[in-house]
Amino acid sequence: MPPEQMTTTLTLSNPGKHAVAFQIRAFAWDQQSGDDHLAATDVLQFSPPLGTLESGASQVVRLLLRSPPQGAEASYRLLIDQIPTPASPGAVSLVLRMSIPVFAEPAARVSPDLKWRLDMEAERLRLVAVNSGGRHEAVRNLALRTADGSSLKVENGALGYVLAGATRRWDVVLPAAAPAVGTVLKLSAQTDHGPIDIDVPVAAARP
Repeated sequence: MPPEQMTTTLTLSNPGKHAVAFQIRAFAWDQQSGDDHLAATDVLQFSPPLGTLESGASQVVRLLLRSPPQGAEASYRLLIDQIPTPASPGAVSLVLRMSIPVFAEPAARVSPDLKWRLDMEAERLRLVAVNSGGRHEAVRNLALRTADGSSLKVENGALGYVLAGATRRWDVVLPAAAPAVGTVLKLSAQTDHGPIDIDVPVAAARP
């Protein structure tokens, strides 16, 4: 949501053959100890809180921000859950959950400012991004490579967010011969502000 904009909308659609009942909840979203954390909030309000979408139908959901962010971007998530219908005997009922990020920008112009490091602790390697800026950064296709071009898998590295003023961590799958402290790895990724292509040394984890 742009600065000073307190309302917006999103549209839910049902392309399926059967009616779908849904429920919406709003959460404040932050990152604690490098992981996502959600807490119920009434700052971001929405209407309707629940409903039913007939086959081929759409529903406009209206969002209202009760108070503007101060100084830095505010982050929220909308969880939209499909309400299950009774399953037929012997059938399995699968339900859908969508988690939609909502970002509210402050009046002042803000931008992300990421710093990267690799922490090794007890045979565990973690990629760490610290965002000292006042706006989130979306990070896609995280990849780590050794000097000889070998790849190290970054778990859940396809898409992630580093929130304003927060720290985000990703586990790295270690090969049989784990990189030693001091080894330099090549980090590459895509962000909303351009590509990342930097060298990051493996360091002993901070206490």
